[in-house]
Amino acid sequence: MNSEIKELLEGVKNGTVSVDQALLELKKEPFKDLGFAKVDFHRKIRQGTSEVIYGEGKTSEQIIKIVQAMQDQGTKTILITRLPKEKAEEINKTIQIDYKENARLAIAGKIPEPDGNGTIVVATGGTSDMPVAEEAAFTAEVLGNKVVRLYDVGVAGLHRLLSNLDPIMSATAIIAVAGMEGALASVIGGLSDCPVIAVPTSVGYGSSFQGLSALLSMLNSCASGVCVENIDNGFGAGYLASMINHPTRTS
Repeated sequence: MNSEIKELLEGVKNGTVSVDQALLELKKEPFKDLGFAKVDFHRKIRQGTSEVIYGEGKTSEQIIKIVQAMQDQGTKTILITRLPKEKAEEINKTIQIDYKENARLAIAGKIPEPDGNGTIVVATGGTSDMPVAEEAAFTAEVLGNKVVRLYDVGVAGLHRLLSNLDPIMSATAIIAVAGMEGALASVIGGLSDCPVIAVPTSVGYGSSFQGLSALLSMLNSCASGVCVENIDNGFGAGYLASMINHPTRTS
């Protein structure tokens, strides 16, 4: 059972929440039909986190209406991914957002204080992998995690990675973001004792096939405990790392 419902029922048990109040909370509208979108208000009850807005393909007006519907329902922090700068500027005229250009995402509301079990490390093979890594890092922070960034620590200069063994060995989850041959995930997987989430990027020369080479390398990793997200999917990696770092949210 989700921790939010558990807290509500505990409140009924200890008398801080009345039965009628609890019933009202559970009966609240599960979603709102905006015509172009059905905003899922019960996502947090089911999965522990509120719905995330995928900005690509939506108009500024549509995103504004979705954010307003979520805010009216009491959502304090809203993440909007894959958002172009021009669209973010239009949205910001109506709703205050914090736009992270390198990560191509925006945050409506404040990033919460970390409440996870430990630390999530986000590492990149090179500087060119940073946009995907930043998407992962900000996603994890919005979901309430402490994040440590280790950028440009690829295997072409292995000493750069080995100089960061302390954060690697103490992490709860590690996100390894790399293009080219995607070897970073295997190396980190062989050094750490926590789950490693590999994210192949579309960085590389012609025979990298826009990230396919890194994807196949990561899928064939010889290191145990490595799982693989889709090409350039920093959001998915940040979300999964947060679930690992918050085991009680969905228990």
